[in-house]
Amino acid sequence: MEQQKKTGTTTVALKCKDGVILATDKRATMGTLISNKEAEKIYQIDDRIAATIAGGVGDAQNIMRLIRAEARLYKMNRGEPMTIKGVATLISNILNGSRYYPYLVMSIIAGIDSSPRVFSVDPVGGLMEESYISTGSGSPIAYGVLEESFKENKAVRENLPIAVRAVKVAQERDSASGNGITLATITNEGFKRYSDSEIEKIRKSS
Repeated sequence: MEQQKKTGTTTVALKCKDGVILATDKRATMGTLISNKEAEKIYQIDDRIAATIAGGVGDAQNIMRLIRAEARLYKMNRGEPMTIKGVATLISNILNGSRYYPYLVMSIIAGIDSSPRVFSVDPVGGLMEESYISTGSGSPIAYGVLEESFKENKAVRENLPIAVRAVKVAQERDSASGNGITLATITNEGFKRYSDSEIEKIRKSS
């Protein structure tokens, strides 16, 4: 019998006027089994670039290890970090080159270079820039919240409750999403990962 892959998630990324927000749930599933309740789905690529993952956990972790290494090499050789679009394009090229034996992964690349930017990369390398993106099994539910409430011209602190609520609502109806929220932001001050207590305070303020 073929081994089931660890999958399942809700990920969200928002472009704000002063930075970006990334939020995900923490659950990984293997069929109907909850295989992990503390799955890491936000990866810091550089000081001002991060990514979310949805899909096959092994494929996603492999891609993130590769991208982190490439970003470090680029910075060492060029003396400056890769752009957000550069990181997204690199992932796109890797996935497109593997389309006959695809990585089962959907990524969001977000950060700040000349301005805040958010890109999605699908499993065969399709690259799209958006103001807000959600991926994974809970994304149709999360999009309902984002369509109604998200405002790109607002600051990160104003949009934080919306990102948290989008993931929270998705967890209420998507059985493959759950076990809490991981939240991070990137602003001119750098990358910040929020504690559970900070996330709970944001959730209660919405």
